[in-house]
Amino acid sequence: MSGFSFEEAALESPQNRAATLLSVSSPLLRFGTSEDSTFFTNKLFSNFFLPNLCNHNTVKQSFFLFFDSEMANASGFFTHPSVSSMRTRTHLPISVSGSGFRVSKRFSKRVLCSSLSSLDNNASPSPSQYRPPRLVPSGCKLIGSGSAVPSLLISNDDLAKIVDTNDEWIATRTGIRNRRVVSGKDSLVGLAVEAATKALEMAEVAPEDIDLVLMCTSTPDDLFGAAPQIQKALGCTKNPLAYDITAACSGFVLGLVSAACHIRGGGFKNVLVIGADSLSRFVDWTDRGTCILFGDAAGAVVVQACDIEDDGLYSFDVHSDGDGRRHLNASVKETDGALSSNGSALGDFPPKQSSYSCIQMNGQEVFRFAVKCVPQSLESALQKAGLPASSIDWLLLHQANQRILDSVATRLHFPPERVISNLANYGNTSAASIPLALDEAVRSGKVKPGHTIATSGFGAGLTWGSAIIRWR
Repeated sequence: MSGFSFEEAALESPQNRAATLLSVSSPLLRFGTSEDSTFFTNKLFSNFFLPNLCNHNTVKQSFFLFFDSEMANASGFFTHPSVSSMRTRTHLPISVSGSGFRVSKRFSKRVLCSSLSSLDNNASPSPSQYRPPRLVPSGCKLIGSGSAVPSLLISNDDLAKIVDTNDEWIATRTGIRNRRVVSGKDSLVGLAVEAATKALEMAEVAPEDIDLVLMCTSTPDDLFGAAPQIQKALGCTKNPLAYDITAACSGFVLGLVSAACHIRGGGFKNVLVIGADSLSRFVDWTDRGTCILFGDAAGAVVVQACDIEDDGLYSFDVHSDGDGRRHLNASVKETDGALSSNGSALGDFPPKQSSYSCIQMNGQEVFRFAVKCVPQSLESALQKAGLPASSIDWLLLHQANQRILDSVATRLHFPPERVISNLANYGNTSAASIPLALDEAVRSGKVKPGHTIATSGFGAGLTWGSAIIRWR
C-alpha cells in the first residue's frame, strides 16, 4: 500500500485521495491512494478501528477520520445514489484514553463509537450497484429501570440471635439495618426476570425487540451462566444473544460499558443490562464481620440506541488489579468426596469434588482501596466527559458501606443530599446495588429525566469502574 502524509493528501486531486485517513499517535499509520480504498474500508476499518475503539484500549491513542465526497463514493460507507455528494471534509477527532472514550468538543462530547446500518431496506441493487452499509454514528441512553428483592427480610436484631452483635453496632459501622435473603421458591433467575420485566415495561420495549441480554452476576443459579435462562423466561422470541458478566460489585457498570460498545460498534438497538446476585449463599453466617453486610437482589435497565446528540453515556473509566484478590475472594475448595468411588492408579485422578468457599474479606484493606480508587476513577470519568462535579445531579455508588459512600462524597465535594443511598434497607447486594438504588430513586421521583448521574462500582477482583450517565 502506498503512503503519503496528511498534508500531501490535502493537495492531491479528489480522485486520488484515500477513502479514509487514519492517524494513530504511535505508531503512525497512513493509508494512501484510491486503489487502496476498498481494502481499507472493507478490512482495516472493520477489523482494526472499530474493535480497538469499542474494546476501550487502555493505551492512549488518538484517531482522526477525514471524509470527503470522493472518499465516500469510493468506499460506499457514507453515500447513496439518491444522496447528493458532500463537498466538505468533516473532521472527527476521537481519542481513547485511560479506558474511556472521548471526542473533541468541536464535534460532540458524546461521539464515542459508531454502528453500521442499512441505507435502504427496500432497495435491491444489482451486484454492480451494491454499496456496503454506511457508517452511522450512534449514541445510547437509559430508558427504563426495574428491580426485585426476595420476600424474606432479615434485620440486625435477627442476626443478633445467631452471632455476637446488635443493631447499634452494625448500623454505626455499616449503615445497614435490614437485608433481603433468597429463600423457599426464590431464585436469582426469578428475581432477574422480575426486575427485567419492570424495566421493559417502563421503557415500553417488548421482549421480542431486545437484541442482547447481559446478566451481571457472580452467583448464577447455573455454573454455565444465567442469561440464556432469563432470555427464555422473558419471551425473547428472536433468540437474541445472552451472556453473563462476572465482575462482582463492579459488574453492573461494566455491563453498561459493554452495552454501549455493542450499540455503538455492533448496531444493536435495545440491550437489557441486569445486575443480580445472591451472595447470601456464600456467606459464613457465623462470621459477624461479613454476614452483617450482604443481601440479595436484582436490578435492570434498558439501554437503547439513539442519535448522537441525545447520547446518555458521556464517559467511563474502568480498571482492575488482580493483586487485590487476597483482600476479597471466594475461592474454589476441594471436598472430601472424589468424583468416583473406584480406586485409581493415576494418583490425583479423578479430581475431588469442589465447591466455592464462603466470602473471605479484609474489611480494612477493602475500605482503603475504595476511598482511594473510587474518587480517582470518578474524577477521570468526569474529565473525559468534560463536566465539572458541580454539574452532576446525583452521586450513585455501589452500596457497600455508608462510611465509604460518605468518604467518597466528601472527597469529591458532593453534598449528602445529592448522594443516593438505600443501603440501610438492603445491605450490599453486589452487582444489583446500583440498578436497585437507581430504580427506587427513579420511581420515587428523585431522579428525573435529564438528570446527570455519576456512578461507580467497586469490589472483588479487585475491579472498579465509573460512568457518567444521563437518565432518559
